[in-house]
Amino acid sequence: MFNLFGAAKPRLTAADAVAGLASGAITVIDCREANELRASGTAEGGLHLPLALIALKADPKGPDHDARLDPARPVAVFCASGGRSGMAVQVLQRLGYTAHNIGGFGDWCAAGGPVTR
Repeated sequence: MFNLFGAAKPRLTAADAVAGLASGAITVIDCREANELRASGTAEGGLHLPLALIALKADPKGPDHDARLDPARPVAVFCASGGRSGMAVQVLQRLGYTAHNIGGFGDWCAAGGPVTR
């Protein structure tokens, strides 16, 4: 399966994220723009938070905090190719989250992640 907290597996993969979301162990965030989701769909059961809104919505002390995000719960983030999700992970980590960049939407799909349109 996968190990979110142990040292044996330092990088969370897209396959780990698919399994983690299915079991309820992690939150998955798609940080692409809305037009990208309309064109391709997104991870079923995941959250859509564009990169520009991550700091605003993920800050548990902020007035616009999204209650679906909990710093105590690991987060896996993807975008189109992994660049924006890398930036989102940095923001999330500064806010106290255990966050992982799982790459792009193609990685999610290749790992068998369910897609909703």
